[in-house]
Amino acid sequence: MKKSSEERSYWLKSGFFSLMDRGSVLVFGLGSYLILIRTLEKEELGAWVLFLATMGFAEVAKSGLLQNALVKFLSTCTKKEYPIITSASLFLNFVISCFTVLILVAVGGFLSNLWTIPELPTMLGIYCMTAFLNIPYYHCNFLLQSNLTFVGIFFSNFFKQGLIFIYILVFFLFGWDIQIVNLAWMQAFTYLVASVTSITFAWKFLQHARKIDFGWVKKLFHYGKFVFGTNVSGMLYKKMDVMMLGALINPVAVALYDLAVRISNMVEVPTYSVASVVFPQSARKMESGGPEAIRDLYEKSVGAILAMIIPFLVVIMIFTKPIISIFSSEFMDAVPLLRLTILYGLFIPFSGQFGTVLDSIGKPRINFYFVFVGFGLNILLNYLFISRFGVTGAAYGTLSTYILMFIVTQIVLHKMFAVKAYRAFYYAFGFYGEGFQMMKNYFNNNPSYLEEEILDSENVK
Repeated sequence: MKKSSEERSYWLKSGFFSLMDRGSVLVFGLGSYLILIRTLEKEELGAWVLFLATMGFAEVAKSGLLQNALVKFLSTCTKKEYPIITSASLFLNFVISCFTVLILVAVGGFLSNLWTIPELPTMLGIYCMTAFLNIPYYHCNFLLQSNLTFVGIFFSNFFKQGLIFIYILVFFLFGWDIQIVNLAWMQAFTYLVASVTSITFAWKFLQHARKIDFGWVKKLFHYGKFVFGTNVSGMLYKKMDVMMLGALINPVAVALYDLAVRISNMVEVPTYSVASVVFPQSARKMESGGPEAIRDLYEKSVGAILAMIIPFLVVIMIFTKPIISIFSSEFMDAVPLLRLTILYGLFIPFSGQFGTVLDSIGKPRINFYFVFVGFGLNILLNYLFISRFGVTGAAYGTLSTYILMFIVTQIVLHKMFAVKAYRAFYYAFGFYGEGFQMMKNYFNNNPSYLEEEILDSENVK
């Protein structure tokens, strides 16, 4: 009984901090964007978006190569292997940072000319310093995750996101001009604070060997390379429309399109939440129930996501103009863009769970190939549509890519597991009926929570 109580307490505590972590990132990120869209010129906002997109590739590369590998091997290693693995991971972390700096230095001038952003080389130079400041941040957070300690991850991310939000908010309240170069400096400072916070919470887990075991470095790299490839290709898949707008049109077009995409991307929250549950379940289902169990799990998980996001999509479609005006009345040109980008949400659950299922049954290579093909297709279609339709062409190109990849992935899933996409919509609307019936039964037939507590206390007596 005591063990069960301790386990329940652990899951509640871990779930609470994980939820708070995601919530704080969403709130601070959205709050910062709401202020920046009101204070920066469209050219500056577009330049900041393109800088963040460039920076994001370095972040994704580091987490892709290190996170899953470190969590995987530390969860099953011996006490003797633990410091050897952590040292190998820390060394690989440093090497990735060095490569990141070299690449950014090499492409900084080219990207500045391509996107006509004169401040970009300076901002990328600042991030080169940030790439080394965030080494302990990532290393310690991955150690905390490996040791199932989430409170430190929450606080480090809270300070990283919260401090830059406070900086932007103070400048906005006092009417001071916000310079995007100074934002890059502030971001470097927030990583320094986040790293110190992570080290503080992970101190008892910081055990390292005196020598680097290059055998483990190689093992960690080879384990993470497909996750790295999938993550980078996936980010290119999502960010290529923004980057091509900056190259083919200008940063103003990027600012307009980014607003629509940011609102639309909110539908990905339930996708990632369900994915974290489906990943371990699909691995077990494959062992115990075979392909039929995988089929049911895929269709029902996609249905559950669709049930959550369809009402959101309908509201956005109906109230597009008022929603855009909440952000800024100067961005009303983004209304037709939002009506197109919001349709991404109908296809993201299918593609997201496709990758989750393949990774969980031991086929990450196939998932990587599909993501890479989608990335290439997105480049081609965005180039064709942007050249013809301008800013709206980015939405047409990306939506077309989602539709084509949806068709191909569903053909593959049908052959592997006999999946039928239409059943996901059947389950989605079935969830509404089940939810309504559960609420009806609860209010009509069940005693209140207080009455249940009274009955339980009387039974104990």
